[in-house]
Amino acid sequence: MVSKEIERKFLVKGSFKEHAISSMVIKQGFLSTVPERTVRIRIKGDKAFITIKGIGNASGISRFEWEKEIPKKEAVELLKICERGIIDKKRYIISANKDLFFEVDEFYGENQGLIIAEIELPDENTLFSKPAWLGKEVTGDKKYYNSYLAQNPYNKWTNK
Repeated sequence: MVSKEIERKFLVKGSFKEHAISSMVIKQGFLSTVPERTVRIRIKGDKAFITIKGIGNASGISRFEWEKEIPKKEAVELLKICERGIIDKKRYIISANKDLFFEVDEFYGENQGLIIAEIELPDENTLFSKPAWLGKEVTGDKKYYNSYLAQNPYNKWTNK
């Protein structure tokens, strides 16, 4: 499905897990990390997807996104030919209000210690409540993109 992804991204600074309504393990890799067309393979629970993302707008809040579900068996094979750096994380879903949800990713492996919350919005000006555990906004900061983290793991950063 072709669409525009509109999201804001934040670091997490406090306890959030008790607010989660669900969680799932995610494994993903990148066939291409070229900013104009990032191609991601993701296994999320029992489902798998291929996603193509375009470059973000000036604010970093919105960008082109196309995603299609693929057989999990094919995703497992495609992960074998991805660029260096597979992302392992657990995603927690937390209600922001009746229609909006935070997706909080707790990273493992070489990105252990990094926790990022994202919220997808219907438009760039949508208002939402910010819970106490939400930290600094990092929307548009490319070092917090999964494609960057795959090649430049958090545990190797000198300035965190």
